Amino acid sequence: MSISLLSSAYLEENSARIRSKLVPWEGYQRAELITLEELAAIKKVDRQPKAKCEAVLLSEGRTYALLYLNLLKKLQRVDTMQCLLILITDALQDHDERIPLFLKASQIDPDLPYAPLLRALEAQDEFVQLKTAQILTVFLSAEPAPLPTQYLQPFLTILSSFIQGPSSNKRDTSVQCLETLLSRQACRQEVWRIPNIIAGFMDILKRSPGNQMSYQVSFCLWLLSFEQNIAEQINKKFDIIPILVETAQSALKEKVIRVIVATFRNLVTKAPSQNLPAMLVCQLLPFVKNLATRKFSDEDIIEDVLFLKDELNSRFQSLTTYDEYTSELASGHLSWTPVHESDDFWKENATKLNDKDHEQLKILIKVLKESSDPIVLAVAAHDVGQYVRHYGPGKKSVADLGGKARVMELMTHPNSDVRYRALLSVQQLISQPWLTV
Repeated sequence: MSISLLSSAYLEENSARIRSKLVPWEGYQRAELITLEELAAIKKVDRQPKAKCEAVLLSEGRTYALLYLNLLKKLQRVDTMQCLLILITDALQDHDERIPLFLKASQIDPDLPYAPLLRALEAQDEFVQLKTAQILTVFLSAEPAPLPTQYLQPFLTILSSFIQGPSSNKRDTSVQCLETLLSRQACRQEVWRIPNIIAGFMDILKRSPGNQMSYQVSFCLWLLSFEQNIAEQINKKFDIIPILVETAQSALKEKVIRVIVATFRNLVTKAPSQNLPAMLVCQLLPFVKNLATRKFSDEDIIEDVLFLKDELNSRFQSLTTYDEYTSELASGHLSWTPVHESDDFWKENATKLNDKDHEQLKILIKVLKESSDPIVLAVAAHDVGQYVRHYGPGKKSVADLGGKARVMELMTHPNSDVRYRALLSVQQLISQPWLTV
């Protein structure tokens, strides 16, 4: 992994400014914070022409890798850390062969290279934090297996806070770092253990961030989707499918569509029963049919689109109307599809909500309690009313599961349609004497 691939206009602009600053190396030596030997060595490269620094590193690369890390471990002033981080970056720029020189510092001091870098991440200076994140990403990407999880986990936790924080610089750099780290399988499982990272990805996509960031976040999700356990659970936990469909539909760049379609293919291949229902509910099939008529420069897109089209078509054709309903219910994305307002559907299927210890009724009431979407709430309130209208004894089950209390709460909801549907549902819930099943 080359450090040049982790680009940031913010870091480049500030690096130029910081290079002109003086660092009091002699003062550190007088205070006995560094040795005379360290002072002499650092003066050979600090504020020196690039050609001279390169000549020094060519002959004494391992010495200087150890020097930079030792000084970073000893010295905690922000301006000094800034300087040392720039010197490390300069040493690595266009010289990936020097990365092992830093990693092998652990043979002399087990704290190196990671302990001083993780401490630097805690500095109250954005440049120090982000330059450190770049360097840590390069080192961890180059580590031979197994990865040092005692350092990886704290780093990922800090990246998760950057992704969800207010700073766009931190967010951009963190996504770049994760895009690199997730190429390693071991990193995918460690990221999966930190829910705020994927939740942060979803928050970014919901804000319509632009083509490049949409691509980078989608690329991270694509890498995660190669893991079986993640493919099985990621949509249930983070509702990624509808967000990715929206992102692909609004994408102006082919690369965004390519990586999202590839992600869907992974999800279908590895966990079809967990993901195909949500894809059908989110109207992925019509979108994929549309994509199949378009021309793309990348043949992989066409192959993945045709695969998805066949899989979704096959699933769609085998669905009964009740299967469609339960798929929609499982997704949590209820909308006014025809089944909800069909008397024939409810006459035929209301009692099926009682199967398997009221499994589908429990899901319906869970959606009613947890959703904040007015359309979802209106449809769910309507469905509760239809259920008890066509199956009178179900009133007790609805009440026992907290559905009646929730529908009554919705009678004061700010949205007029939610209030109206809740009122109709309450009328059904109280229209007859209680019956026990």
